[in-house]
Amino acid sequence: MAKKKKKLETPEWIKQGYDSPKEYNKSKGIDTKKKKEKIFKIRECPKCGSDDVGLVLINSDHEEGGGKEWECRKCKWKGTQVKTKELSEDEMMKYLDEKGEEVS
Repeated sequence: MAKKKKKLETPEWIKQGYDSPKEYNKSKGIDTKKKKEKIFKIRECPKCGSDDVGLVLINSDHEEGGGKEWECRKCKWKGTQVKTKELSEDEMMKYLDEKGEEVS
């Protein structure tokens, strides 16, 4: 049994006289943009759980690893295995509220 070839159809935006699919969608109120959710990354100390960590920059170009060492500013832990959390915008706002940070 042979498959029937489907005929190409003229797009609706051409039939209705629009110059582009974008113009057609705009006039019909069709939102074709995918809403991309923002992702926030938080780095935490594996020892104390503080988010007050940063890269060690002193002598970073002379050491092995090229400055990929992290330091906790709270407990003074140093190492390369820092915890990373990815949060959505809502989770980030909740995190900042719990932490007591003021959000503008």
